[in-house]
Amino acid sequence: MSLREEVIEALIKAHIPSPRLEADIILKHAAPSYPDMSQEERQNALQMLKRRLNHEPMDKILGYREFYKSVFKVSRDVLSPRPDTEILVESALELIAKNEVVKILDLGTGSGCILLSLLKENPQAMGTGVDVSAKALEIAKENAKALNLLSQTTFVNKSWTEPDFITETYDIIVSNPPYIPTEEIATLSTEVKDNDPLSALDGGADGLKCYLEIAEIAPSLLTTGGHILLEIGYNQAEDVIKIFENQGFKLVKAVQDLAQINRCVILKK
Repeated sequence: MSLREEVIEALIKAHIPSPRLEADIILKHAAPSYPDMSQEERQNALQMLKRRLNHEPMDKILGYREFYKSVFKVSRDVLSPRPDTEILVESALELIAKNEVVKILDLGTGSGCILLSLLKENPQAMGTGVDVSAKALEIAKENAKALNLLSQTTFVNKSWTEPDFITETYDIIVSNPPYIPTEEIATLSTEVKDNDPLSALDGGADGLKCYLEIAEIAPSLLTTGGHILLEIGYNQAEDVIKIFENQGFKLVKAVQDLAQINRCVILKK
């Protein structure tokens, strides 16, 4: 049996989706000279396989993940970028194209994938990424450097609940805050609950805790006529819209994902 066949068989037994694709990724990364590989390359491939069989996500094993038009460094200190979040990026880019946007604020920036994707497409813009996790911001800074965006970016290691954590105003706020209800965390896949930071997942008892916090501070952080774009859970659109309307925001629209589920809401000050 070849190493590739061995890896595929092990992945199938562990019920890992797309076993052939994942086997090829493992071999390409760990044993680039396969099938004429060294013993060291073989051991590297088997070590990667062992981690994957423990349901560690492939992007955490590789240390990077593709998102929108770029590749981002990831670790267990940041939420892995999801394809659904590209909907928020695309929606923000449409707004930026229609409005004179020069300052962007990203609340809970994590790897920086949202903010940096927006800045890469808009070299005239400046962005601030806020995160309570210093380790997450280290990853975000490395991604900004790799994408040559350090000169456009400022990172702030604070909680958005701190008084006057930022004193500037922005044209657009973007955020993919934690929105999983606390009791649902245990039901998530091993790939998520054991490998993404809990602080990036847990949205409190009803999943709405962070939206309530952001709604309180957003009016003072946005310029008049500014917009806020928020990723939301599959059943949260109505509640999140109401939370922000209570703070004087007006709904622009809710944006659906490919499954016709509301995934992003856009509101205007």
